[in-house]
Amino acid sequence: MKERLNMKKLCEIQIFECSAKTLWEILSNVSRCDWVPTIKEITLEGDCRLFEMEGMGTVKERILLLDNESMRLQYSAIETPTPIQHHLATMQISSIDESLCKLEWTTEIEPEVFAEVVHQGMVISIEGIKKIIK
Repeated sequence: MKERLNMKKLCEIQIFECSAKTLWEILSNVSRCDWVPTIKEITLEGDCRLFEMEGMGTVKERILLLDNESMRLQYSAIETPTPIQHHLATMQISSIDESLCKLEWTTEIEPEVFAEVVHQGMVISIEGIKKIIK
């Protein structure tokens, strides 16, 4: 595997005022997009999801891991209108107590020039999750 010189790693860690199970029910439904303000509809095709993203166009993501036991979702953008060479996102939920949980969302992106747009998408989506769970 070649070393990725221009890859950027992004990370957002957020505490949510809900159970880990509640948050996992939202994120594990890979066709659900009400928490992503820039997406109106997701279509599933096998292990992939397709959607139109405002300002970006059609995106196809492959679901690499959907582990209910560990509450871990991993996906990769495999077709985008922009020339992304590498994309790998991981969403990991962990329970703090009955009414609090933590989301750690990491994304690897190459080339780095797309990092800011991807990071803004993560931040906007986290705000969308907050609105859903209230």
